[in-house]
Amino acid sequence: MAIIITDECINCGACEPECPNTAIYEGADDWKYSDGTKLKGKVVLPNGKSANADEVQEPVSDEIYYIVADKCTECKGFHDEPQCAAVCPVDCCIPDDEHVETDEVLLEKQRFMHDS
Repeated sequence: MAIIITDECINCGACEPECPNTAIYEGADDWKYSDGTKLKGKVVLPNGKSANADEVQEPVSDEIYYIVADKCTECKGFHDEPQCAAVCPVDCCIPDDEHVETDEVLLEKQRFMHDS
């Protein structure tokens, strides 16, 4: 499953540089699928959703750091544990029950974003 940042976030920013998928953004910042990945142009994501990787997307949160679930792999393929959770001083990076995925799906997503 993806990781989510709860509203206990103190906006310290420790998590953002730790994400190997560039899935973490500061509140109110726009994001793109192509940020930190090899994705370019029109793509079909592993979940079947079509997207333009270079198109600017609306922020998930305007107030706190947030994680884009479609880009989060829980650091599978890079690290043994989610790095955002490992560095968060207030333990607000937790599993997102709304985006449950198997290890196989997370690894497929990681390969899709970085081996394309």
